Amino acid sequence: MKEKLAILSDAAKYDASCASSGSTKRDSRDGKGLGSNEGSGICHAYAPDGRCISLLKILKTNFCIYDCAYCINRVSSNVQRARFSVEEVVTLTIEFYRRNYIEGLFLSSGIIRSPDATMADMVRIARKLREEESFRGYIHLKTIPDAAPELIEEAGRLADRISINVELPTDASVKQHAPEKSPDQIRKAMADVRLRRQAAKDRSHTGKRPPRFAPAGQSTQVIVGADGANDATILGQSTRLYGSYGLKRVYYSAFSPIPDSSSRLPLVSPPLQREHRLYQADWLLRFYDFQLDEITGVAPGGNLDLEVDPKLAWALANRAQFPVDVNRAPREMLLRVPGFGVKTVNRILGTRRHRALRYDDLLRIGASMKKARAFVSAQGWSPGGLTDSADLRARFAPPPEQLSLF
Repeated sequence: MKEKLAILSDAAKYDASCASSGSTKRDSRDGKGLGSNEGSGICHAYAPDGRCISLLKILKTNFCIYDCAYCINRVSSNVQRARFSVEEVVTLTIEFYRRNYIEGLFLSSGIIRSPDATMADMVRIARKLREEESFRGYIHLKTIPDAAPELIEEAGRLADRISINVELPTDASVKQHAPEKSPDQIRKAMADVRLRRQAAKDRSHTGKRPPRFAPAGQSTQVIVGADGANDATILGQSTRLYGSYGLKRVYYSAFSPIPDSSSRLPLVSPPLQREHRLYQADWLLRFYDFQLDEITGVAPGGNLDLEVDPKLAWALANRAQFPVDVNRAPREMLLRVPGFGVKTVNRILGTRRHRALRYDDLLRIGASMKKARAFVSAQGWSPGGLTDSADLRARFAPPPEQLSLF
């Protein structure tokens, strides 16, 4: 069991799409059942080296009948294989919870025998936890789009969140690198999940609610760097996914060429910094009213600037719009100031109704003035020539680093 856990928890690290916020509140303080799903952002695993982390994140098996070129668990890979039984996953989850190691389960799997057989096993695990063990903790199931709709429906009734991976940014890339998977079937499965979630919110004419369905929503994962898609293409895909399927989150996973003799993608691995910049840009598109072309049009080739964050990159490229007067500027312009988050902007708007804001007030409010000072003016403060200074970018970009030759 210990060896299986080491293999299958390590294999699960490539699944990025796990988070537990947004579910319905459940706990066992009433003496009924076991566990709790409270606490936001549970998205971790129990590592084989003994570190206690809050989410048991494992694969049921890393055997797989598919041969996706970017996946370490593809059938042609020579990685060490392992497989949990249904009962073993249930036992691990309950025992780890009793020891206060975890608060929930994130379960994914390679495809073994068939999509239906694999999905049926994952559903059995969730059903045993809920019905036989009275487990009320958080459950996230990575579902298989090719599985029968009734299996995905049952998964949604048992789990807090389900996710279906779109795999790569474009249909052409999926067909090239994962020919056994169908982009159309993936989208159909995601659309079915959205419709079932909407139906679960509707009351009948008697006022009775239907059974809940994935109350924490659905998410997806995009592999970044396994094909030639630029950041504009990736973020454009994410924007469409949010709009079409009501996703809670798109997760970006930086691809690294697999270090085994069977690797068929000898691509240069993108730095993890690219993954980080995509998350930042995703946030700006969703909550800061930025448009896609504004964010991806700053650097050449439709890619994000890796040295500075996307908002700062945009501000440096649009200095004519700065400095912004914090006592007069509208909300949408304040949100574009580097160093100002949504909470900071709300506090500025609330405070300036009563008095004029000074530089020290912005510090007390929580603004990151190290970034913002060159882009704002306030009572008693003006950046002067700092906004247009030639070395402004150098103040924020990381210093040059001597690379090793060996």
